[in-house]
Amino acid sequence: MKLSLIEKEIIENSIRDIKDFPKPGIVFKDITTLLNDKEAYGVLMNHLYTRYKEYNLNFIAGIDARGFIFGAALAQMLGIGFVPIRKKGKLPYTTIAEKYSLEYGVDEVEIHIDAFSKVPHAKVLLIDDLIATGGTANAAAKLINQAGAECVESCFILGLTFLDGIKNLQENTPVYTVVEVH
Repeated sequence: MKLSLIEKEIIENSIRDIKDFPKPGIVFKDITTLLNDKEAYGVLMNHLYTRYKEYNLNFIAGIDARGFIFGAALAQMLGIGFVPIRKKGKLPYTTIAEKYSLEYGVDEVEIHIDAFSKVPHAKVLLIDDLIATGGTANAAAKLINQAGAECVESCFILGLTFLDGIKNLQENTPVYTVVEVH
């Protein structure tokens, strides 16, 4: 299911551009304005519900931290569980971790080792607010599979098509972006 032109416009118009943040030359896509716009957030969440209600998902996994906002709400709407994927050292129980490259270094995300243990071969949707280079998303998708589940799709509210993140992630899982930024 695709957004109507009106729905797409409502969502796009609710996202604020911040020039030169976090550094000169970057145009930051600020979703806080989407979150406090009840019409835009409602349009978005209803669209995601309609898209995923027939996927027979068992869990939504959200990437720290903005993926929690969309993922937990969508999981509740679908009547399924939510699993957080967090930065290293933030989860309180036994975890598995996956490293990924940054522009200048390496970072790591973790998931509880038993996140999907109650449902053998669980079908999981990965969600976050934005995909740029895809490092975090690739690591998160790998973690889902390492934890014994299947990452059936990765969903992002915004996809930056001028970077290679979408293309790179598609090697591991299908990718859906609600709005593309060219």
